[in-house]
Amino acid sequence: MARLELIDLSKHYGDQVAVVGVTLDVADGEFLVLLGPSGCGKTTTLRMIAGLVEPSGGSARIGGTDCTHLPPWRRNTGMVFQSYALFPHMTVAENVAFGLEMRKLAKPEIEARTKEALRLVRLEGYAARLPRQLSGGQQQRVALARALAIRPDVLLLDEPLSNLDAKLREEVRIEIRELQRQLGLTTVMVTHDQEEALTVADRLVVMAEGEIRQIGSQRDLYERPADRFVAGFVGRSTFLDGRVTTPGEFETAGGLRLKCAAGAAGAAALLLRPERLHLGGENLDNRLPGRVEFVSYLGAVLELHVRLSPADRVLVQLPNRGEGAPAVGDDVEIGWHRDAGMVFAQQRN
Repeated sequence: MARLELIDLSKHYGDQVAVVGVTLDVADGEFLVLLGPSGCGKTTTLRMIAGLVEPSGGSARIGGTDCTHLPPWRRNTGMVFQSYALFPHMTVAENVAFGLEMRKLAKPEIEARTKEALRLVRLEGYAARLPRQLSGGQQQRVALARALAIRPDVLLLDEPLSNLDAKLREEVRIEIRELQRQLGLTTVMVTHDQEEALTVADRLVVMAEGEIRQIGSQRDLYERPADRFVAGFVGRSTFLDGRVTTPGEFETAGGLRLKCAAGAAGAAALLLRPERLHLGGENLDNRLPGRVEFVSYLGAVLELHVRLSPADRVLVQLPNRGEGAPAVGDDVEIGWHRDAGMVFAQQRN
């Protein structure tokens, strides 16, 4: 385990820019998640850390040592791929031992480390099986054990759960987080799944178009997003386009006049988080009639899509209390406090 530093790291493929000026400082034992949509540069950044992609500029340091131009086998990083990347003709134990054999460790140490790695991922009884005899979750655990067996300074996870079904994905991500804490591993994970990122990360890095948009804790990114892109990517949200007419006053494209937090006059968007909106309610700064157009039943939560004007629709989340919930076509009143919304000046998405 070690501190990881990226300084102005960039990657270009001809005229195409994949990553621009990424600077990060990942503390020893920290779990950092790179979050963003497909094509945002997060996997390219991870592969530059691993040495699988040569940077076009900038530098990378692991444990204080410059590794920018070192080949992968000269860096003590363990990588877990989305596709597992197991050797189909090798047993579980042979797959886990592969990296240790490449490092030419003594056979007794290889056996001891392989056994310990399989114990950590709870696959002690599967050493003699082939990958095809395992479930997807078990194969991913083998891939994780292989990465852990070399005792990496930095553990790198590239969309490690995306091939698993929803229930198994939730179980394995919690196991990975608990294991990371237990071992104190410096870890960088790539994902486009915001729920996954919010569950495991110490800090999040939101990327778009090859660059970092914001770094912070889950609360930082959700409560204080740096721009409209971050606000829309982290958490559920509704944006009402319009303009700030005077400080604290917002007019939507549909002509609704709303109370809002302070913002500069001019074209803007008002962000509303669905759990901050209320059905009815007294002493709210904004109270508007609307009609329910769609209802999503999500178990503990109901999501209502409510039309406020021909041009304005909001998403409302309500706790599921059983009977009596609004249905499609019902007329309702929606309210919220002015501070429940965030104003973003018109900018890139």
